[in-house]
Amino acid sequence: MCGIAGLFNPDQTPDTGDLRAMIRAIAHRGPDGQGVFVSGPVGLAHARLAIIDPQGGAQPMASADGQVHLVFNGEIFNYLELRETLRGMGHRFVTESDTEVLLHAYLAWGDAFLTRLNGQFAIGLWDARRQRLLLARDGVGIRPLFWTRMGRRLAFASEAKALFALPEVPRRLDAAGLAGTFGWWAPVAPTSAFEGIQVLPPGHCLVVDAQGESLQRWWDWSFPDVDPFAPVDEDALADELHALLVDAVRLQLRADVPVGAYLSGGLDSSIITTVIRRHTQTPLRSFSLRFDDAEFDEGSEQQAMVDHLGTTHSSIGCSRQDIADAFARTVWHAETPLVRTAPAPMLRLADSVRAAGYKVVLTGEGADEVFGGYDLFKEAHIRRFVARQPTSSRRRRAVERLYPWMSTSPTGANALSQHVFTHSSVPADDPCFAHQTRLTSTRRVQGFFTREWQAAMAQHDPAAQWRQQVPAGFGQWQALQRDQYVEAHTLMSGYLLAAQGDRMAMAASIEGRYPYLDPRVLAFAARLPVRLKLRGLREKLLLRKAFAHELPAHIGQRVKQPYRSPDSASFFAEGKALPWVADLLSEGSLREASLFDPVAVSRLSAKCAAGRAIGFADNMAFVGVLSTMLLHRQFVSADLPAPELA
Repeated sequence: MCGIAGLFNPDQTPDTGDLRAMIRAIAHRGPDGQGVFVSGPVGLAHARLAIIDPQGGAQPMASADGQVHLVFNGEIFNYLELRETLRGMGHRFVTESDTEVLLHAYLAWGDAFLTRLNGQFAIGLWDARRQRLLLARDGVGIRPLFWTRMGRRLAFASEAKALFALPEVPRRLDAAGLAGTFGWWAPVAPTSAFEGIQVLPPGHCLVVDAQGESLQRWWDWSFPDVDPFAPVDEDALADELHALLVDAVRLQLRADVPVGAYLSGGLDSSIITTVIRRHTQTPLRSFSLRFDDAEFDEGSEQQAMVDHLGTTHSSIGCSRQDIADAFARTVWHAETPLVRTAPAPMLRLADSVRAAGYKVVLTGEGADEVFGGYDLFKEAHIRRFVARQPTSSRRRRAVERLYPWMSTSPTGANALSQHVFTHSSVPADDPCFAHQTRLTSTRRVQGFFTREWQAAMAQHDPAAQWRQQVPAGFGQWQALQRDQYVEAHTLMSGYLLAAQGDRMAMAASIEGRYPYLDPRVLAFAARLPVRLKLRGLREKLLLRKAFAHELPAHIGQRVKQPYRSPDSASFFAEGKALPWVADLLSEGSLREASLFDPVAVSRLSAKCAAGRAIGFADNMAFVGVLSTMLLHRQFVSADLPAPELA
């Protein structure tokens, strides 16, 4: 895993000093070495985290004839198989790196080489023969890539802070990016949180030459036309899925450094650790988070898996104070406002992995999107049922089964009704139907902005932003498939794999890997009948079946518990805001930033200080205001972007 950066200027050779400044800004992504290449209109820079072929994989790397140069952030898990294919075609290799395989793959197959890769990557490739720069990003958006235009110059990098190392790149928050964040939890690609900074969308490549740039999609999620009622052999499909995941884990364990795994205690990470322990020769070293708040802690389930597998395991505790202490650094690395504190504990976990001497961890991320595991999918199923049968007596019972913790609260009945039945203002076939609850709850943050910012964001409705991006044939997919597609392109790629995934891991120079997002697993899951993913209110049926014989029963049948952490409560003690929070949200600071209405923020802060924050909406509003103010102070108002508060 690494950090990459580059410049393209058809009028002048890029300055080496600019490239070095860019790559220094993201040195945390690659502490094991740096390199720069400049020739003609292009300059490439690289910060390396050495994982495969530590001695021979330095970048930027050139083809044998010196005509193609490449910088690459990520891993190609099938590089050994590709190398053998290329050797059979006459290619000769001088290193053992996957980077060199990428160079030869491009020489052999042109831009189509992307379709042969099983990996997670962001690539910058300069072809001097054709005088063109190719930027590419993996299909599901695991590795980030940002770019911006400065007249005829183009700059790209793994993180926006590298672009801000160039003095001519402005540092302003973007209304469209903020509107997307306070709806979907992340900007809707290609927008970012910063004006003028674009995100290369997942599964896309950008071709740049003297005439300009051309954006092309090279991969996307798709669901084949399969008869949903056709009989299938569930046992055979479960065996096939088992074999696919075992092989996906086997490939993703490839490294020349030790590899560990995150173990949350949930189904998904338990399966990954089980595969490592039972089906590979890699020693299992696992890491987990524990929370002081019992509401969020999964320690008993983690210990059950540790005992079951006999793994070498360590866990790190996380208190509210720990979250507060890590939050400024979290926002600095996320480079976007946050509506939850959940990335902060992940940053602490990554720090602990690095301290233990590990550079790579496998995680269970992606399983919920691929196999239909989220409560959101089940809730949408209920809401569609209600839309078809609004007077059915079964609707309340279905909701109580979905949210048993809510139905036992003193105001449970009303809460259930408000939570589920008031978010059906769009038709059941609308692309955003399943996500109305999230959009409605998160959008409340926008009400705390100044009138000017509210007006600017109102021009970029989050749902409308997304509706413009749905592919042809989307309307013919089954409801769950449509919901999965939207979830994968919004929450997963924009938030989970970014702010909570890549950025927190790379802050500690750790590479996260995601076996559930292996392209073969994605293709297999896409052709499954939806009843093998979600049946009634039981999620991930086939995945559970595939590993039932290898997991403790209570883990294999465990109901999904979303990963959460204390939100607004983390920033108060004894009824008062922590000093740095009070300073950041003071009337003077708020007026100086000109983002938020000081009166509205003061009321929200007082409400949270008194422990009267109501549900997700209040908590997300507070965290959203606080993180946006941090982002502004760190990147906009500072003379130079800096992670410190002041």
